[in-house]
Amino acid sequence: MEIGIFSKTFIRPTLGEVLDAVQASGLRHIQFNLACAGLPSMPERLDPATTESIGKQMQKRRLQMTAVSGTFNMIHPNAAVRAAGMRSLGLLAQACGEMGTSIITLCTGTRDPSDMWRFHPDNSSPSAWKDLVASVRQAVGIAEEYGVTVAFEPEAANVVDTAVKARRLLDEIDSPRLKVVMDAANLIPSGQLDRAADILQEAFELLGQDIALAHAKDVLTDQPLRFGAAGRGKLDFALYAGLLRKSGYTGPLIMHGLAEEEIAASRVFLQRIVIS
Repeated sequence: MEIGIFSKTFIRPTLGEVLDAVQASGLRHIQFNLACAGLPSMPERLDPATTESIGKQMQKRRLQMTAVSGTFNMIHPNAAVRAAGMRSLGLLAQACGEMGTSIITLCTGTRDPSDMWRFHPDNSSPSAWKDLVASVRQAVGIAEEYGVTVAFEPEAANVVDTAVKARRLLDEIDSPRLKVVMDAANLIPSGQLDRAADILQEAFELLGQDIALAHAKDVLTDQPLRFGAAGRGKLDFALYAGLLRKSGYTGPLIMHGLAEEEIAASRVFLQRIVIS
């Protein structure tokens, strides 16, 4: 496994400067966000010349766009908001070939109307699950049309907040175009860091064969849950890396949830774990 990075970790005024910073850091794999090209992450319009330019600038620096962010609130209480997100997802999927990627990352969403990363008690309702399944079916239809993979990430504040629910969604949709973004830190419930080994073992038993992308961030505290750069917290990365290898995952490990000044130390930590 090589180490990669979220492109938004580098805050620069232009795409070229962002990509130069990635290249200078010695990293090669990027989870990309259109915000780095001065565009909305989920655009209403996407000029083919722009996406072609993004792909060429990546190639020029020999960088690999492992995935592109396509996150929107898939169970937003307003159906019009969900529909707008789906239209943007279609534009992204259409542009993937020119940008040089085949994976779009998704967020399963929340009933909170203003923040798709904020928990809402209605996330566990039957209606929320029904809306999620409908949205994911649409997303998979788009993925099939453009030959890409959509990968959702289980997260504590979202409707899919456990490996069990992730497995349920995969089984219900039953499509090779739907996969999972594995982030070990996201699977640890508040106050349960002491159970992390059991939680991760179960998660990989359920999801190991369906991982499209792996993230690396750490758990700084679990009451309340606080995340940070890999190597600064309490997550057992040796266990995590071992489970990724055992599952057959060969893609990059994407650093996430860290500041630019933390990249070098986190990368050294992860490389030591991954090659040990």
